[in-house]
Amino acid sequence: MINNFFKFVLVLFITFSLAGCTFIFQAGRRSDAQKIQELNVQLDELARSKGLLEQKLGVEISDKQIKLQMMEKGLVITVVGDLLFDSGKAKIRPEAFGLLTKVSAILKDNMSQFNIGIEGHTDNVPIKQSGWKSNWELSTARALSVLHYLADDQGISPERLSAIGYGEYRPVASNETKDGCKQNRRVEIVILPNITKVKGDSTGSYELKEPQENLK
Repeated sequence: MINNFFKFVLVLFITFSLAGCTFIFQAGRRSDAQKIQELNVQLDELARSKGLLEQKLGVEISDKQIKLQMMEKGLVITVVGDLLFDSGKAKIRPEAFGLLTKVSAILKDNMSQFNIGIEGHTDNVPIKQSGWKSNWELSTARALSVLHYLADDQGISPERLSAIGYGEYRPVASNETKDGCKQNRRVEIVILPNITKVKGDSTGSYELKEPQENLK
């Protein structure tokens, strides 16, 4: 389970700064306390999902091919970029299909209630001869390659998926070292709590989205 203090901070972060917009509960809807409780339940589900991923991806974690972290934005599966792509390329390497297939099976069969954000990241080495305008284009293309693999080849619903490229601008290590650059070249698969924009609202308000099985 998630540490209670961390979960409290995580709930506050999601509540007040999701996607750069203020999370405002609507008058006349279910109480704020109930919605916070529902988000707590989802965070506990994410924690259980993290445990499942740790069990099924133990070898890949031990080999440092992937890393699992519970972060403010959700449950993050970080895949080493050099494992997925050749230098300057956005085509997934054949050697990476096994890992992505293993991850996608868990996302589809055991975590179907959550949406998935795919983030591409690079080091700060300038683009030279690969044909990309900048690392932004490269990181975005890589995120989209993973998205299409999950949707087109692995059957994950496209409605659950989104992709974004951050280029070199969200490093996790110093680009002054070879190892730091390697850490920054990565793709993050983020398992997101179910929160959606309130229809017809222009104030930036969000609400918790009911899992599909509860809507039947």
